[in-house]
Amino acid sequence: MELRKIEAFCLVVELKSFTRAAETMLLSQPTISEHVRALEQEFGHKLLDRLGRQVEPTPAGELLYRHGRKILAASQRAVDALEQFGGRVAGRLLMGSSTIPGTYILPDLIGRFHLRYPAIKTRLQIMGSRAIAGCVLAGNLELGVVGAKWNESSLTWKAVFADELILAVQAGHPLAAREAVSIKDVIGEPFILRELGSGTRKVFAEVLKIHGLSEHDLNEVAEIGSTSAIKEAVKAGIGISVLSSRALQDTIACGTMAAIRIHDVDLYRRFYLISRKNRELSPAATVFMEYLKKKAALPVLDNCRKREGGEK
Repeated sequence: MELRKIEAFCLVVELKSFTRAAETMLLSQPTISEHVRALEQEFGHKLLDRLGRQVEPTPAGELLYRHGRKILAASQRAVDALEQFGGRVAGRLLMGSSTIPGTYILPDLIGRFHLRYPAIKTRLQIMGSRAIAGCVLAGNLELGVVGAKWNESSLTWKAVFADELILAVQAGHPLAAREAVSIKDVIGEPFILRELGSGTRKVFAEVLKIHGLSEHDLNEVAEIGSTSAIKEAVKAGIGISVLSSRALQDTIACGTMAAIRIHDVDLYRRFYLISRKNRELSPAATVFMEYLKKKAALPVLDNCRKREGGEK
């Protein structure tokens, strides 16, 4: 039983896709498929079921996945211990992030971190905030950066960055010429939602609740699972949406979209660094956590706190 094959199998289970597992491991899809077939032949059990475009583990696959993750973690701990014994910080950092920090914040920070610690290899998975938290709780990821906070006592939460959500409309939309609109203007327009579990969606739902509204009051025309896809839908005139200001900078500069603030609505939110309570982090994760805390956008967070009236 080769570790590389176990790693490939576990990634297919987590990502529910042979293609995405291949992209993550920088291998071809046929190679990933061959690794899984070899494990099935070795154990004499079918490990995965293909259900449409997604992949799900069979009962035997779930059993192998649980033990496989433990095997991979033990292997990495052994590597880390030997590297530390030699006086070098090294290892593999497994972390996840929601779309906005994973696309617009973390890549630059990870690049600079790698220059300082070249022996630490980082694997970053992009998923919804709820999915990231689930993977951290399950032990599949050591760290996560998410765009919303909820009542999960088994996680530690540390605010590290802030972001502003803003109303995004097509450049030729009637609202595009206005500097700000009311929440009633938003309710009256065709609206595109992010998927359930998205931090962006959770924050906007809370804003609606504060104003005595809910998502059911929106004129929903679509629910789309990625920021990039929503941007294209807005540019195509399908509807309007609330998106991160970070994600709109390029399209606003090109003149294809407009960003509008909403009167009397605070759409600032924080990004949180999460880890599982009472879990000893690997040396690589510990070093990266301290690095990220030092790089946290504290002035922006302070501004966020003033708007929120303090930590809740």
